[in-house]
Amino acid sequence: MKLAILSDIHGNYPALLNVIAHVEAWQPDIVAVAGDTVNRGPRSADCLNLMLTKVRELGWLTIIGNHEEYVIAQAKPDCPTRGPQAEIQRASRWTYERLNRNVSALEAMPFARDLRGPDGGDVRIAHGSMLGTRDGVYPQTTDDELALKLGRPLPKVFCVGHTHQPLTRALDGVLIVNAGSVGLPFDGDWRSSYAQVTYCKGEWRAHIVRLEYDRQQAERDFYETGFLDEGGPLARVMLRELQIARGLIYSWAKEFEQPVLDGQIGMEQSVERFLRQYC
Repeated sequence: MKLAILSDIHGNYPALLNVIAHVEAWQPDIVAVAGDTVNRGPRSADCLNLMLTKVRELGWLTIIGNHEEYVIAQAKPDCPTRGPQAEIQRASRWTYERLNRNVSALEAMPFARDLRGPDGGDVRIAHGSMLGTRDGVYPQTTDDELALKLGRPLPKVFCVGHTHQPLTRALDGVLIVNAGSVGLPFDGDWRSSYAQVTYCKGEWRAHIVRLEYDRQQAERDFYETGFLDEGGPLARVMLRELQIARGLIYSWAKEFEQPVLDGQIGMEQSVERFLRQYC
């Protein structure tokens, strides 16, 4: 049995095309996309449409991620369209508009999937963990913390994304696999990552694949799609994340989100100050 686990594409269409070519050459039995196909990048509609084509034609599986949830939230009647909160969420709003305000495909994605393996055990796939789409499995996650994230009954294999940091490890007989990120790695290595999970001779194994892609085109897409101009000041931080293969939005939020909400500093000024400090 061969499974390909993709995650965290984030609207990076050149990276997605390259990974798909590699996956299809490997010829897995199952392909699962573990969330965050859209948002935090410029070509979400292209990525989503391609994923949905693979779902229809080849039976690929999708999982919801926190960024799908952010875009779905833009369709809610109480979603702010003005003021500081709207400015913070403007990239998600931009994505929502590019999806023609249709979030039905995102809403249809399940929180997790359990697949029965040849050994009778389950392969469980979620975005962050079984505790939530924003609850991740990091390299520094302790065994005690990790045990709470796997769900019950324990699967044989637990596959996730969300952190943009690929890893494999084992705990209590469970093979844990973080596929990393197709479109926006945060481990200092800009190459796409995805996971190949195999069952052979009575044993589950996982291999993280790293692939170069046309990163120059991915950067140009920020400009050519209008995302950099129209997606709000945080789009500049997202572009910098792509360039340095490190996560920056959390650091911005930790220092500046509350002051922006309190009206102590504007969004544009906060991003200018943040990029001077961190980049």
